[in-house]
Amino acid sequence: MLGQGLAEMFRRLLRAVARPMKRDRGRGGYVVHPYRGYGAHGEALLMGRVFRQSSLGGWVPRYGVLRDLSDVARRIARRGMPEVTVEITLGDNVTTVTTDRDGYFDAHLPLVHPLPQDTAWHHAELHAVIPDAPPISSFVEVYVSPPEADLLVISDIDDTVMYTGVANKLRMLHRLFVKQAHQRMAFPGVAAFYQALHAGESGQAKRPILYVSRGPWSIYEMLEEFFQLNRIPVGPILFLREWGISWRKPWPRRAEDHKYDLIQQMLSMRDDLPCVLIGDSGQHDPEVYARIVHEFPERIRAVYIRRVERKPERERAINALREELRHTGCELVLAADSAAMAEHALRQGLIAESGLEAVRRESEA
Repeated sequence: MLGQGLAEMFRRLLRAVARPMKRDRGRGGYVVHPYRGYGAHGEALLMGRVFRQSSLGGWVPRYGVLRDLSDVARRIARRGMPEVTVEITLGDNVTTVTTDRDGYFDAHLPLVHPLPQDTAWHHAELHAVIPDAPPISSFVEVYVSPPEADLLVISDIDDTVMYTGVANKLRMLHRLFVKQAHQRMAFPGVAAFYQALHAGESGQAKRPILYVSRGPWSIYEMLEEFFQLNRIPVGPILFLREWGISWRKPWPRRAEDHKYDLIQQMLSMRDDLPCVLIGDSGQHDPEVYARIVHEFPERIRAVYIRRVERKPERERAINALREELRHTGCELVLAADSAAMAEHALRQGLIAESGLEAVRRESEA
């Protein structure tokens, strides 16, 4: 039984790593792959990559382990295209960027021309020009926070929204790659708490919620499905990194470094908004968030840390950070559950009484 379970885990892990390659149906060629964008006052941020991937041989079957192995090999061998010009159009706003040596681009698009006010989601088109090749195009959705928003929420995903067992690496891999979206476990009360934060005390705040994760891009679609199934407000899901699926960079960048830089970017885009940071005690969230509070002492209203382990030395370290931040006016809350976070948020005027009641009902259920 154990052998069968490990074999099934390997097959699903293989399938998950191969999944992003299925879209081209084995044809190969050049790809411009954007990720969901985020916009605020006068600017939108879009990220993506331009790369070339090989085609499948005619002898490879359409389905099965051999097909997945071939797609994984194609993913490892795909080559980022440096110095490619990418034109991005959002409404009447246009900008161009150039990919770096690994084919990635990070575009800051000035919103000189106003976008429609009746929606927060907008359609951006991308066109890449590669020498001696036909132009390639793609599109992506960009979330632009509405003017009435009065708070920015930035949340981790792993062991904060969804239980993954980050402290146990084998269990984390099993939950990330083997469990289907409907089988993944959201922490009790999470959906109601994030809905309350999104709505605000007035119920009409429409606050932007941005998510970060240490997970790989290959589970992006699965996480979107998980958020929808659990009624968790969906915002741009901003993953941190590829998990070393390349020859040039066999290891990913440290999660805490990239998370720190990404949060700084998000804060600078809406410098008029206070912010709430939500994470867990399992790894580096308290330390990263403490750095952010020191950098923006007037901006961070609260830091919520979900307690996912009860190691005395870890709790002492987090309590020391809480004391360190006390003089900034930002309280770090180490909470056992979503209800404890919601109770503090209500006292701070961040959510409505009805929001707390919804969190309690959901937690009890």
